[in-house]
Amino acid sequence: MYIFNVHQAKTELSRLLALVESGEEVVIARRGKQVARLVRCNPTVARKPDVLKGALEIPDGFFDPLTEQELDAWEGR
Repeated sequence: MYIFNVHQAKTELSRLLALVESGEEVVIARRGKQVARLVRCNPTVARKPDVLKGALEIPDGFFDPLTEQELDAWEGR
């Protein structure tokens, strides 16, 4: 774990990010008191197009207008 004061962190942000990217933990302190911790984010998972294709089925009447009873229920009446 590395500890930097606020001034160091501002002037060496690129270096701090490189440390975090390599798996290190960086703490930022103000007047010797720890106030923030920088850690590596989990990489985002790549999206797979059409992953649900064929898994969902929309009924034929899905887009039909709602009945009066359904509208009342939707509006809380």
